[in-house]
Amino acid sequence: MADKEIMATGRRKTAIAVVKLVKGKGRVFVNGKTFSEYFGSRAALEMMVYRPLALTDNQENYDVKVKAVGGGVSAQAGAIKHGISRALLKINEEYKAVLKSEGLLTRDARVKERKKYGRKRARKRFQFSKR
Repeated sequence: MADKEIMATGRRKTAIAVVKLVKGKGRVFVNGKTFSEYFGSRAALEMMVYRPLALTDNQENYDVKVKAVGGGVSAQAGAIKHGISRALLKINEEYKAVLKSEGLLTRDARVKERKKYGRKRARKRFQFSKR
């Protein structure tokens, strides 16, 4: 299992990321582009994506190939983080304790609340006029 690619799916909001971990040098490719080409110079997103690899000391051991669809760039980065965590768990079950304690295996289920009828948005009401 060490020499072939390990696949896992990560999700956040409406973003879905199919992650493949392959033996390599720690590079991340998203939709055929390098990480910096796809996300730009957002250091916070880079830290978020590399967090599971850093916690398990695998930053230089695996290349990450991702197909990300849906959502925005932040949600896609969260989905990639979730996918990497799940893929690392397939590689070695001993990572479960450290990944779970950091909350990286939990899917962030927060999504936008639907608009309700008779309202402007999900909760905002139209202006009330007493007279």
